[in-house]
Amino acid sequence: MTKQVEAIIPTPWGKFKMIAYAQSSEEYSPQLAMVSEHFNPKGEVLVRIHSECMTGDVFGSKRCDCGEQLHQSLDQIAATNGVLIYLRQEGRGIGLINKLKAYNLQDQGLNTKDANVHLGFEPDARTYETAVKIMKDLGILKIRLLTNNPDKLDTFKSSEIELVERVPLEIKAGKENIDYLEAKRDFMGHLLSDL
Repeated sequence: MTKQVEAIIPTPWGKFKMIAYAQSSEEYSPQLAMVSEHFNPKGEVLVRIHSECMTGDVFGSKRCDCGEQLHQSLDQIAATNGVLIYLRQEGRGIGLINKLKAYNLQDQGLNTKDANVHLGFEPDARTYETAVKIMKDLGILKIRLLTNNPDKLDTFKSSEIELVERVPLEIKAGKENIDYLEAKRDFMGHLLSDL
């Protein structure tokens, strides 16, 4: 995976340099880095590793907290000249079609973890080594990581990038996503205190 192209993207959060990483320029869904306009890799960089969630990020689904986490991350990243890494691993790595199948199973009473297992997948098939490679390419040495996910924290135990601090990213639960958030906390170990 290498940097294929970069371009300036004006957003509601300010200007970002969007960098696409892929095996080749023909790849349809590259990994992305959104780099703040005044980013400096020398300090402790605020970083969000965000896995794609079309339902939440694009359509504002209330079943999860993904879209709100993305927007809150961009608020903080813009204010501190940080970086958002957007990984193309929809539905905890099972893809959009299987994610929608998992939603149907959740509507029948399964939690998010058990729905994925019922479909023959790991509870969470995502990995974060690609994000580490992108950070290295950007010259980042120390990070403050916006996350509630212990798996992301574990990624940096054997990494050359120093995890200086975990910055919580909690979204207020609503009636549509309280069960989802409780399952993330209770079955996947997510560090959520405000439920």
